[in-house]
Amino acid sequence: MYQSASKSAKKQTNAIGKPSESNIARRVQTETIDYDEAEQDLQTFQDISNFKLRNKLITFNKPAKKPIVKDFNTQFQLCLKNENSTKPTSGTVKKCQKPQGIEKINTKSLLIPAKTTRQDYSTYTYQNLKTIGSGSFGTVYKSKVNETGEIVAIKKVLQDKRYKNRELQILQELNHHNVVKLKHAYFTPSDNKDEMYLNVVMDYYPESLYTYNKSFRQAQARMPEILVKIYSYQLLRSIYYISLLSICHRDIKPHNILVNPNHHKLQLCDFGSAKKLVKTEANISYICSRCYRAPELIFGAVNYDNQIDVWSVGCVIAELFNGEPLFLGDSAVDQLIEIIKVLGTPNKVQVLSMNSDYDMQQYKFPQIKARDWKKVIKTNDSLATDLVSKLLVYCPKTRFTPIQALCHPYFDQLRDLHQMKQLQEIYNFNIQELFDFSNLETNRMTNDEMKKIIPDWISCSSTKIVKTIG
Repeated sequence: MYQSASKSAKKQTNAIGKPSESNIARRVQTETIDYDEAEQDLQTFQDISNFKLRNKLITFNKPAKKPIVKDFNTQFQLCLKNENSTKPTSGTVKKCQKPQGIEKINTKSLLIPAKTTRQDYSTYTYQNLKTIGSGSFGTVYKSKVNETGEIVAIKKVLQDKRYKNRELQILQELNHHNVVKLKHAYFTPSDNKDEMYLNVVMDYYPESLYTYNKSFRQAQARMPEILVKIYSYQLLRSIYYISLLSICHRDIKPHNILVNPNHHKLQLCDFGSAKKLVKTEANISYICSRCYRAPELIFGAVNYDNQIDVWSVGCVIAELFNGEPLFLGDSAVDQLIEIIKVLGTPNKVQVLSMNSDYDMQQYKFPQIKARDWKKVIKTNDSLATDLVSKLLVYCPKTRFTPIQALCHPYFDQLRDLHQMKQLQEIYNFNIQELFDFSNLETNRMTNDEMKKIIPDWISCSSTKIVKTIG
């Protein structure tokens, strides 16, 4: 979310953890909707036989032309608005109307979340220091709280007065070490009387996982595997937490994951595409950045669940090991080809498990065998390879869940007290936060899961996990 390209961004050094300005170009490009790709998807999703392998193993005839959707940009934006919208608010909206669920508490018309025990940011004023991200989603500023000097991030988005802001509603509900925290929210007027700017104040992190990983690549190195493990664990904790709230992020990628290299804290951010899933409600399938898009989305599924986030996390972990995206397709259809080249051709049962409404009369795929995962992931750690192979599975129901992934033996090293003390001295991360599970999290664990995830040297109180290191 942060560290996007900016004309005004100052040059940074090329040292590891301090990427240059060229490293910063990320969110702006990936966040812009590729309408040509989406239009192509509509023409090819139900006729997957009409594609050609990039490696020219098998060639298919060109697909028959289908009617092109007129004014596709308008159609697509309308689709997103219909999914995001609720009933229009009645009556005239005042100039600085408060967001839904936000309580106005002072004369400055600044706003803070209701029922919060956090620091009161409503009495503060903010100074934007520089633009760190801009695109179709809005603009993100690195800002300073004038009264305290604290550095924060402010995301400024244009808001239609008639509709609720889903991202804001979701952020108000979140409270977890590994999820970005909402500090404050307020409206400012725009030139259009029917619109206003929503300003969301959040934690500021100096790096994204994308820029931090890229700094290693530029140094012709790979991220230390212990850091891959620490970040992967925290990322899985974040999606385990939001899944318990029925929230699906729907755009997990290194660009939307914040890290602080000083103590290796990770937070999942940018919930602009997130949605609270309801089993009886259909969702749009054209969602999530291409390289991290689950195969069920490519097959046009609209009744998916949080397992699409698990797939994305699997792609991110693989990228940390390899230094580049595992499935780097040129289009949505080519993306499926890249997946097939690693996982092999999905059989009919697997296809229907991804989308039960898929037209199987169109099932014509090149028969390709799955590759050995040991040759796919650049690591000698067999447990790491095994974990990735269980996250990147066609069938959502057999794909690992977040809690299953957290229980995987790959993370046993983090549960070893002796090793953790040694690692903490080197990497300066917070041991307690790794195992600070809330009641919401522990109440959904089985006894076996709790015994596996929570080390013997951690004791559980009635409210949270408490460190008991002597």
